[in-house]
Amino acid sequence: MYRMFQKLIDLVEECETIVNGYAPLGEIVNYLNSSHMVVALNEAYYTFTKDERQLLTIGNESISITDWINELKWAPSSVASLSELTMEELNWKRPVVLRDTNDKILGIVTAEKWISSMQQEYEKMATYFQTLSETINDAVTAVDKEGNVICWNNTSELTYKIKKEKIIGRKLKDHFHTEALVLHRILREGRPVRGAYHRPNDVNHVLINASPIIMNNQIEGGIAIERDITKIIRLNEELTSSLPVLVHQDHPYSSIVGNSKKIKEAIGMAQKVAHADIPVLLKGESGAGKEMLAQAIHYGGSKSTGPYVTVNCSVIPPALLEIELFGFQNDAFEEERQGKQIGKIEQAYNGTLFIEDIDKMTLPLQEKLLEYLVNHSFYRVGGTEEITTNTRIVASSSTLSLEDVVKEGDFNEKLYYHLSVITINIPPLRERTEDIIPLIRHYVSEFCSSYHKATPEIDSKVMKILVEYDWPGNVRELRNVVERFIILSDQSLITIDEIPENIIKVVEKKSMTLKETTQEMEARKIEVVEIENALRKTYGNKSAAANLLGISRGTLYNKIKEYGL
Repeated sequence: MYRMFQKLIDLVEECETIVNGYAPLGEIVNYLNSSHMVVALNEAYYTFTKDERQLLTIGNESISITDWINELKWAPSSVASLSELTMEELNWKRPVVLRDTNDKILGIVTAEKWISSMQQEYEKMATYFQTLSETINDAVTAVDKEGNVICWNNTSELTYKIKKEKIIGRKLKDHFHTEALVLHRILREGRPVRGAYHRPNDVNHVLINASPIIMNNQIEGGIAIERDITKIIRLNEELTSSLPVLVHQDHPYSSIVGNSKKIKEAIGMAQKVAHADIPVLLKGESGAGKEMLAQAIHYGGSKSTGPYVTVNCSVIPPALLEIELFGFQNDAFEEERQGKQIGKIEQAYNGTLFIEDIDKMTLPLQEKLLEYLVNHSFYRVGGTEEITTNTRIVASSSTLSLEDVVKEGDFNEKLYYHLSVITINIPPLRERTEDIIPLIRHYVSEFCSSYHKATPEIDSKVMKILVEYDWPGNVRELRNVVERFIILSDQSLITIDEIPENIIKVVEKKSMTLKETTQEMEARKIEVVEIENALRKTYGNKSAAANLLGISRGTLYNKIKEYGL
């Protein structure tokens, strides 16, 4: 605000003021000999510049200024304050008289200076906007109200492979289908778009933020910022298409190794619900085996002949996740490939959709998923056709206390109760240490077969370390460690040298802590016996017992209280 005020002040030219409009014309001429501009005040303000001095000398010097003004029909000047200087109704045919709130004349602003200033300001703002658009890493497009491109930054060139000289000043629709353009919709409707998935052509996938440019309640253009997510989409498609089958399809539950009570309970519950067409919620730490159990439910149940599809809520941007689940439909060109994208729910028709980390799903999307679970139908994003499918939902959460998330309002309560009718808890590996050795042997056999290697023996010290390790990454981490030493070892015996150093350090620290704790417990037992003996010898006299033990009476009292003697 200060900068604009200072800018306006710089435009003001000093002037002389004649209060009496009936002063002789010659007085104006004399003032102009030493001044650049003079203001005469009658019923209005009249300005005279030095360049107009010759015109004034033609008249009778003794004639009053008012008579001369009336005779020549000299146009008055507009009067404005600093804050009014930008008003459209000002008449710039004559210099504008600038005055303050007390009607004191501050000076004159000429049309020439005003136009020059506005031109400089326009160029500066255009430079700011251009620099800003090039500073942003996303594609920036700006159009006027006719859809002509007025800004196309370098990222736009890279994203769409269209050079600036080919598109600036031309219609955006010359390069893109009109109905595929969010900016065209904004020019029609005037509503902003935030974080929306958009596919402007058959190559690019973007997340778009777009806003109309509104002046005087009229749409003058629009600006769009697009983040290219084409690589993310393709990577997700590649990962989805190459997902490994972790279980034996004919005997899926045999692939889940474990004899512990907790894992047997999880497998038993999965077997019971596999043939019931209801949602299942799997809860367990990352790497505990939720994906494997989800596959076992699919291949061991009523949907085994249908497709098994998975989607991970924690790795897909929220704006894209809705498209991934429900698909995309642009009804304007239904027949074109870019007009339709089939979502995961449709892809898993008559099969199973495994939704990983469902607790990372946004609340609006949770609501839409709940509607599907209730009605078994949905609408693609942007579509009007109701789609009905018979897809089973198996969801997982690494958040074990999902009930607390519901209480905090971060997870849809109705969706939670709909999913949690059947909840299977998969225990972490540290709670089923009896399964570690069978799992190691299972993975050794698996990887020796995969890499065509002879099955090695495993040193007892290695087994001890692997059993004592807490496995924060659970079964997945154990599997990776076994694969690593099978690949790296060429010996018939797996020794401690093949075990990752970080695992050895963690186990050694754990053993040291356990040893210290054991020693502390033994020392406490000895001390208790000594205190009891001292009290017995002194017939309960605490002062005498303290002297016998060689400690103060206060210390003895504290130890008696601590040990509950």
